[in-house]
Amino acid sequence: MGLDVFSLKGRLALVTGGGVGIGLGISKALLEAGARVVITGRREEILKEAVSALGKNAYYIVNDITEKEKIPSLIEDIEKNIGAIDILVNNAGIHHKAWAQDTSDSDFERIIQTNLLSVFSITRECARKMLARRSGSIIMIGSMAGLFGIDRVVAYGVSKTAITGLVNALVTEYSQYNVRVNAIAPGWIESNMFLNAVEKDPPRKEKITNRIAMDHFGKTEDIGNAAVFLSSDAAKYITGVILPVDGGATVNF
Repeated sequence: MGLDVFSLKGRLALVTGGGVGIGLGISKALLEAGARVVITGRREEILKEAVSALGKNAYYIVNDITEKEKIPSLIEDIEKNIGAIDILVNNAGIHHKAWAQDTSDSDFERIIQTNLLSVFSITRECARKMLARRSGSIIMIGSMAGLFGIDRVVAYGVSKTAITGLVNALVTEYSQYNVRVNAIAPGWIESNMFLNAVEKDPPRKEKITNRIAMDHFGKTEDIGNAAVFLSSDAAKYITGVILPVDGGATVNF
């Protein structure tokens, strides 16, 4: 089969939060592999700019993932007007940096609502279609904070740890229908938001740098390439995997 096994030609991907950062990197990689891509997000101006940069075969729909009651109609609209969803990338998520003792119940609930409950809702609705077609790839975006403890991100870390449990549970139900469920756990990936944050916190930057086995931060395309692999026939017998793309951070001492 050669490199054709990595091709996504003829497939349609839905990338939540696909207009910026890692989501944009994933969307670009999927398009370059031959897929058509629908990106969603809350800010139309960001989505318009992203689609303009991505070029043909990219589409956008304004959507707030936390409005779970709108998710069924979102999926129906995509399937009716654009095409059957072959690939779902659950990238949309929010962050909250605070010590545990300074994290309110509302802060914690807001993170869980976006990063876990909404992820389950859209996965369930996409899976209805995929299970009926007996084909599909679902990719969750996890985090280093879901693999080991990181201070000042208690709610975020819990939400990403729960993603592992969600992957495990769905594999037991979806695999017999040839619907695969995997997760990517990005390490520290260069973005304006990340770089600005670490520059304001030199001790944290040093700690992160020392944790990474390689000598540099990751790029958004590193996550995008992993998503292409997991979505492609090259990974047709891979399900239930949490794939760190982290320069060795999870194993480095």
